[in-house]
Amino acid sequence: MSNNDVMKKLRVALHLRDEDIIEILALVDFKISKTELSAIFRKDDHPNFKPCGDQLLRNFLNGLIIYKRGPKENKD
Repeated sequence: MSNNDVMKKLRVALHLRDEDIIEILALVDFKISKTELSAIFRKDDHPNFKPCGDQLLRNFLNGLIIYKRGPKENKD
């Protein structure tokens, strides 16, 4: 399963729109445009298809934790 497939499945399972994904990535200071994001969700044979890199998936998952649980509390 490719990173693109993982992103697609998470998007459907969590009912996320493009704006939600951009917001989630912004929580970890990762910037992506709506155009770049839509290229990730295209079919493999589409001319504008772009493979989802490990860095994008990693940042999305880290941002998703913050989005769902809230920011990590410091226990000083």
